[in-house]
Amino acid sequence: MLSSTPKSAGMTLHLRHLLLLFPLCLAFAAPVNDSNDKPSDVSPGPADIKADGKPEGKFSTSRPSEAKGANNDKNASAADSDFAQGIMLQALSLIGVTYRWGGNTPETGLDCSGFIRYVFQQSMNIALPHNAFAISRLGEDVERDELKPGDLVFFNTLGRRFSHVGIYLGDDRFIHSPSTGSKIQIVSLKDAYWLKHYNGAKRVTQASVAERQPILAQLMAEERASEPRGKHGKHGRHGASKHAGGGKSGHHSRKHR
Repeated sequence: MLSSTPKSAGMTLHLRHLLLLFPLCLAFAAPVNDSNDKPSDVSPGPADIKADGKPEGKFSTSRPSEAKGANNDKNASAADSDFAQGIMLQALSLIGVTYRWGGNTPETGLDCSGFIRYVFQQSMNIALPHNAFAISRLGEDVERDELKPGDLVFFNTLGRRFSHVGIYLGDDRFIHSPSTGSKIQIVSLKDAYWLKHYNGAKRVTQASVAERQPILAQLMAEERASEPRGKHGKHGRHGASKHAGGGKSGHHSRKHR
């Protein structure tokens, strides 16, 4: 007569396995109560429909168009962030490059508008003119308290508006190529000199450039015509200005472009 011990032991082992697997199955089958994982737009499924055709229980009343709008806002915000980050990284990599009037490359030196032009071309593939005043006509106006990193800040340094330009970095700081004998550097927008000569800010994007570039000459002519006669000089491509107050900002006789 054969012993039944091995068979009963095997059955006991299988039973233990089943008992162990049962709570695991329950755990995987249980719904996760996490609001963060819920979709923003939930429609009732077949199981939620009563016999009379009306949905049973609570469900989101948000419309697909609303959810789509929210997604578009998120995408736009992410695109703006990438835009600003690309500009700032490129600009910061040029700290220490020597100022050179008319300069187009870091190797030969960059003037103020040449610096802006190079940064936008390399980071965003946006072609800008090599002139601060012309650049100012290609962007949307931005209020001082609405400045964002990547915006362009303009100054009246030559007795005419928009004669100098830099890139806003946040925390009231901007980066620019100042003048002959200096290098690309970060300065404070709260500095007395820059506060006095602050001219406004522009947000230059691919869309704004595409819209305004074809009528750039007209926009420049309109801005010049709006200036009080005898107060501002012509918007040439260079000029010299003597600035009071030296110190760390180095406001001395300089050329801007």
